[in-house]
Amino acid sequence: MAEVLFYERPVPLNRTQHKDLRLKPVPSLKFALNAHSVPLTCVEFPVAARDMPILFAGTEIASAGPMALLGLRQNENLFVDANGQWAPNTYIPAFVRRYPFVLAEKPKEMEGDDFTVFLDEAYEGFGSEGERLFKEDGSDSELLTNAVNFLGEFQQHVTRTQQFMEQLRKHDLLEPRNITLQKDGKSINLNGLFVVNEEKLRQLDEKTAQAFLADGTLGWIYAHLLSLANIDRVALRLSEREQVEEAGTRN
Repeated sequence: MAEVLFYERPVPLNRTQHKDLRLKPVPSLKFALNAHSVPLTCVEFPVAARDMPILFAGTEIASAGPMALLGLRQNENLFVDANGQWAPNTYIPAFVRRYPFVLAEKPKEMEGDDFTVFLDEAYEGFGSEGERLFKEDGSDSELLTNAVNFLGEFQQHVTRTQQFMEQLRKHDLLEPRNITLQKDGKSINLNGLFVVNEEKLRQLDEKTAQAFLADGTLGWIYAHLLSLANIDRVALRLSEREQVEEAGTRN
């Protein structure tokens, strides 16, 4: 099942099985503690670019997709503290905000549409307290309706992002970029990344450039390019995290 990062026990939402299930808000994003990057849709680029680097990750250009870089070490999200609190006044990607629900491909044995709503039964907010997912008559509660609408909108943005990536590949705009940071005499190497080649971008023919301007593609590309300066800000977050860790070992 695609894109189930964070989800320990994802199961299809079932009106019978989950008819009495309730959801209480849990002001914690601890589930994202180990995610040093998450997928990002192109419509998020302008706001995400203010806080985090936006790069394209994959084993090759053909499979690469946009992601928000959240940490420089494996399994470490520098935007979430030990209490599960996201860094104040910084963008939280929609990929994170949709949890504990996800729209994913159905198992082959299930009938109906190709996609259905799944939930993570391991989420600590599920139980006998909080808001109902289903009303007494079995219809969706307002909470569930809003969650499903958000998932549908997110899926539309995923489709638009796939189209965006097709354009980048069609015009050969992506190039590999290995990022090396020197820290305390040690090197941090980030591989398997791609960025837009600015020289090739400037060489686009007028018709393509106009099309990119009209459909938003050009704005998303420049948001990506501007966001790369945030790599240094993520490195600063790492330094601050290491200072806290060092202080903790001394106490």
